[in-house]
Amino acid sequence: MARSVASIVAGRLVAGAPGGTLQRPNPGRTAELVTEVSLGDASTFVEAARAAKAAQRSWADVPAPVRGSAIGKIGRLVEANKDRLARIVTEEIGKPLAEALGEVQEIIDTCDFFLGEGRRLYGQTVPSEMPDKQLFTFRNPMGAVAVITAGNFPVAVPSWYLVPALVTGNTVVWKPAEYAAASAKALFELFVHGGGLPDGVLNLVLADGEQTYAGLEASLDAGLVDKVGFTGSTLVGRKIGALCGSHLQTPCLELGGKNPQVVTPSANLDLAVEGALFSGFGTAGQRCTSLGTLIVHESVHEDFLARFDAASRAARIGDAFEDVLYGPMLDERFAQRYETFLGWIKDHHRTYGSDGIGRITTDNPRKGFVGDPEAGMFYHPVIVDGVRRDDDLFLTETFGPIVSVTTYRDFDEALDLANAHGYGLSAAIYTTDPHEVWTFRRGISAGMVSVNNTTSGAEAHLPFGGNGKSGNGSRQSGQWVLDQFTRWQSMNWDHSGRLQKAQMDVATLEPDLSFRL
Repeated sequence: MARSVASIVAGRLVAGAPGGTLQRPNPGRTAELVTEVSLGDASTFVEAARAAKAAQRSWADVPAPVRGSAIGKIGRLVEANKDRLARIVTEEIGKPLAEALGEVQEIIDTCDFFLGEGRRLYGQTVPSEMPDKQLFTFRNPMGAVAVITAGNFPVAVPSWYLVPALVTGNTVVWKPAEYAAASAKALFELFVHGGGLPDGVLNLVLADGEQTYAGLEASLDAGLVDKVGFTGSTLVGRKIGALCGSHLQTPCLELGGKNPQVVTPSANLDLAVEGALFSGFGTAGQRCTSLGTLIVHESVHEDFLARFDAASRAARIGDAFEDVLYGPMLDERFAQRYETFLGWIKDHHRTYGSDGIGRITTDNPRKGFVGDPEAGMFYHPVIVDGVRRDDDLFLTETFGPIVSVTTYRDFDEALDLANAHGYGLSAAIYTTDPHEVWTFRRGISAGMVSVNNTTSGAEAHLPFGGNGKSGNGSRQSGQWVLDQFTRWQSMNWDHSGRLQKAQMDVATLEPDLSFRL
């Protein structure tokens, strides 16, 4: 039976469906209806922002260690519901169950890291240049935060925003991807029940992109939103960045990627293939950190390509509840867009990786497919060799199971190719040469670098985020995300009983600069 899901504002279910309704099938079994979503509209978003704004001062007055304790309890409740939440994710977006379990573990790890931040929201005492005067710094919450997240990581990525925002004393309006509404509702309930959150501290808005943007714009105009966090496409991120900039706000933007993997002559080729297979085709290539382009030295190109082709052909693809590398596309919109990316394959390219290209069907079969290919939106993995630096496949994020391959002659060329697309999220290099490692680290534009590991694989206590077309330099996870959800306040307390003017009434010692030995 399909779950019915609607927005929740100030602890109350929003009645009706002013933004229409959405029926959400299982993408791996499209005949099965998973969720019926009652969508809100712009006014729903504004109502949620108003509720968050009204609840913020009281929530900030809850002692920070108590807020941290609430985060710890949320983590324990998520842990107790790990298998069930992962299964909801797999049913709704078709992510393999093993990956969905890993995604839920990411929430637990994030809570475990931040449960102590309530006791570590440190400021500083700073020496004054004047007597009988004390200087201090404090971290204050931003206020009411709007968080807009994508659906490819429907529970892990939202936790990167929700956990630090709440522990630092902010209230939240969360707008998840509407096609992942059941996963969002489940996570929302775990946060509210696990944290004992008062009404209005966390609000859930389900709406489409157009209504969300209109609601965000109206909320900013009304002074109801103090910070925006967005995970999604570069195109939408630019629009949100411009909107926030007009209100003198800096959003936290985590956008797309065209993540390179450089394979050097000294690389362990089997390890490099294993990394390329997981980061290129895991989650059907539908991650912001998915491998975009393999940049392979010409001396090992043919050997590497043959191994990668064999590994791709041997990979198990199909039913997400089975042991597979990847399952279906997340949603019909991504399947349609992926068809466009396949149209970018040109005559000068050579394709590898599977027996066919496009949707896997009985007429376009995949050897060893797990389950019924006709039941869902499954696509062949595609390796495209001979990609040039002016090709669309080289320059643009391709959200799906397609990996480009190009070659290089010298290391400077490899580094140039790795930066040429203008994205800057994640990058990997496979080498046993330390000089190449450090040269790559210094020269790559990516916010995250892997050595002999994949472009995918964030950990909860490291900064996550990108540069260029991948983001505005903001970072999530670990202690670094605190700068996204707090603003520094300085305070001076003069207890001298007289007015002391900085840079003017300062005592000085008289040196004898003419002294010589």
